Amino acid sequence: MGFKKMQSNFTFTDISLIPSMEKNRAIKRMEQINAIVDWSRIEKLLMRSYPVGKGARGSEAYPPVLLMKCLLLQQWFHIHSDPELETQINDRNSFKKFLGLSLDDPAPDHSTFSRFRGRFSKETMRLVNSELLNQFAANGLTINEGVAIDARLVKSASHPISKEKLEEEIQKRQEPSGNLDKNGNLLKFSRDLDSDWTKKNDVPHFGLKEHAAVDTNYGFVLATEMTPASHHDSPYLPFCVAASCHTKDPIKKVYADKGYFGKNNREFLHLNKIADGIMTKASRGTELTPFEKERNKDISKIRYIVEQYFGLSHLHNNAFRARFTRLIKNAIDALFRQMAFNLLRGTKVLTT
Repeated sequence: MGFKKMQSNFTFTDISLIPSMEKNRAIKRMEQINAIVDWSRIEKLLMRSYPVGKGARGSEAYPPVLLMKCLLLQQWFHIHSDPELETQINDRNSFKKFLGLSLDDPAPDHSTFSRFRGRFSKETMRLVNSELLNQFAANGLTINEGVAIDARLVKSASHPISKEKLEEEIQKRQEPSGNLDKNGNLLKFSRDLDSDWTKKNDVPHFGLKEHAAVDTNYGFVLATEMTPASHHDSPYLPFCVAASCHTKDPIKKVYADKGYFGKNNREFLHLNKIADGIMTKASRGTELTPFEKERNKDISKIRYIVEQYFGLSHLHNNAFRARFTRLIKNAIDALFRQMAFNLLRGTKVLTT
């Protein structure tokens, strides 16, 4: 079994459509991405989770970079399902051009996307995102000099249930008999048991929480992690800082809101020789000094960039609601979203 060979020669139909395709803005942006990114280096990382093409039997597999590009198109063009993605690739010439497919080549079957997505671990996707950021840095961009950290709530993919019912369902699923149907076959669960309850501004919320770190120079997403909604923001600052160290350039300053204020985080930054940009939180019974209030305002003007990322992903990617009922799948989906966001952001910066 080997990889499918993508046609490099244009058909007559391809050539006849070139004049109209040259005026397509989406094609121009995707051509810019292909020109800037060294996909061969990314493919080497993908092959760690996609070891196909070595057997003698079986049909030929699609190259992993092609399938990765398909999932990027899904993020960029807000395509909500894999069957719809297959249809859009077959219908849109710009998609086929970006993927390196001839107009005569069919799109991969929608089930291929699901299997491909399921092969990846968070570690692999973090390596891919790190490689991409290093490629941007090699083009002269200074990345992760300043890092803004924040978290946002994400609605569960399933309907909320009470805390008591949630605990009951978790206990039942942990029992061997709870995972089998009446015929002894493994059950497929649609109920989200990884989400939990929290309150924000006295409003109850059932779902997850995304913790993110964003570069303050260009707005690249440097790190992202998903947890149950009840997890507090503050303990994830060290993780976000460590996961943001992609290039040889050291992180100089970290910006965060009052939710991250505390001795542990400030000591962490001090020990790692990183300037403290955490907003000051008033102690009980005391008020902030004029200097502290002004400092908080200055920090707020910089750390808005992480809220900008949250807002854009809410607007364009429906990121306010989880796509899956499993925490790990949503974590990997967030890493795909990080890659898609950074590709557009980096291409825009390098071509304007």
